[in-house]
Amino acid sequence: MNDPATIRRLYGRAQGHKLRKGQAALVEDLLPKVAVPEEGPIDAARLFGDDRPLRLEIGFGAGEHLAGQAAARPEAGFIGCEPFLNGVVGALGHIRDEALSNVRLYMGDALAVVERLPDESLDAVYLLHPDPWPKARHAKRRMMNHGPLDLIAAKLKPGAEFRLGTDDPTYCRWSMMVMAQRQDFTWLASRPGDFLERPADWPETRYERKARRQGHEVWYFRYRRN
Repeated sequence: MNDPATIRRLYGRAQGHKLRKGQAALVEDLLPKVAVPEEGPIDAARLFGDDRPLRLEIGFGAGEHLAGQAAARPEAGFIGCEPFLNGVVGALGHIRDEALSNVRLYMGDALAVVERLPDESLDAVYLLHPDPWPKARHAKRRMMNHGPLDLIAAKLKPGAEFRLGTDDPTYCRWSMMVMAQRQDFTWLASRPGDFLERPADWPETRYERKARRQGHEVWYFRYRRN
């Protein structure tokens, strides 16, 4: 079955509401300074000028989790990938307001960044509240498919962590089914609280708070790369 690793198509609008003057200035002035290069191999040295640990977030929304992780781990380099301009603007605001020098952003398909990284170069990958594509005929569009997971697995170091968060029951069941078929990840859960309670080092996002206000359960999956 085709999936995002082979389809390479992004769905939805690249931009939502019109940017305000200050937001447009962020895109014009700050984004070029923190943008992931569009072409060529990338590693910590190219992105940050030194050989530091790397972590990557796929689809960072408004950037709250990305910024929280980056602030908590100043010694690491963070790569955030988001196809929507308004989300990128949100992350740029965090980078500016919190003086985060350890974040690089890519506006586009995250897999186009992942595939350019060296194998076994990432300490963690975060995939939080991806689009669930709830209809069966759209299942091939889900990031939680074997094609993207093969690529993610190749780039994670042995012992590194892959995190998935979702509030969609269909996506939850689908993800558990897909991950149960894999031998290269171990689910780090020994009791229900391990996936029903947000870990202390998992910054909360506005999307997550909204989901809970709407009465949705939220699931927190942690997997170790074998």
